[in-house]
Amino acid sequence: MIDIVARALLFPLLYAQAQGVRAGVEPLPEPPGPRSGREGRGRDELRLLVVGDSSAVGVGAPHQDLALARPLAGQLAQRLGRPVRWPLLAQTGLTSAAALAYLKARDAPDADVAVVVLGVNDITNQVPIAQALKHRGEIAVWLEAHAGVGEVLFPALPEMEAFPSLPQPLAWWAGQMSRRNNRAQARWAAGWPLGVPRVAHVPMDGLLHADLMATDGFHPGPGLYARVAGHLAEFIAREALARQQSSEET
Repeated sequence: MIDIVARALLFPLLYAQAQGVRAGVEPLPEPPGPRSGREGRGRDELRLLVVGDSSAVGVGAPHQDLALARPLAGQLAQRLGRPVRWPLLAQTGLTSAAALAYLKARDAPDADVAVVVLGVNDITNQVPIAQALKHRGEIAVWLEAHAGVGEVLFPALPEMEAFPSLPQPLAWWAGQMSRRNNRAQARWAAGWPLGVPRVAHVPMDGLLHADLMATDGFHPGPGLYARVAGHLAEFIAREALARQQSSEET
């Protein structure tokens, strides 16, 4: 509640700071490189789909080899000892609603697991959390219906108060909003109905460090992408696939 009251009181300052950040930070391009591929060798292939916004597409990295999707597939292949096929469907600036429309305009390849990276743009565009979660649920249902995805993972937002580009009190307010998103998303995922698709909230606490951010002070740099990829690969190997196997056995 205190964050809502503070926002109302500080709105003119927060708005001015947000406009200043937008004007003062030069947008970074989406990194070049392949947006699909296959990591590892063997036959028992896992199909991984990465969906989302600029962090999913790897803004802040110089190449897809140092972004999120390909390193995630590579680390997952190492952990599982099996090949991982990965396509990337992502675009800078997508809110949860825009990501749903983006997917509906494309043919999503079949996948076993999807990692959906969304939320920062919902906050910067002041989308109510309940509305954003509604659209994320529609994304999960769409992925199961059109790509056969059984496991849909929604990583938590980072600690936005640590973004170097954000001045105070804007950084404080953004941090409050990111934590509120994470709490709401965790409750939403825990209450998701049994059956397919299975939805999970992935905690991401402690991964972000300011010195691992990109030059814009808003996106991850290669070092942070590597940490995130390793964390997500561990979660998928330990939690998501075990849950999928248990469901198949029952």
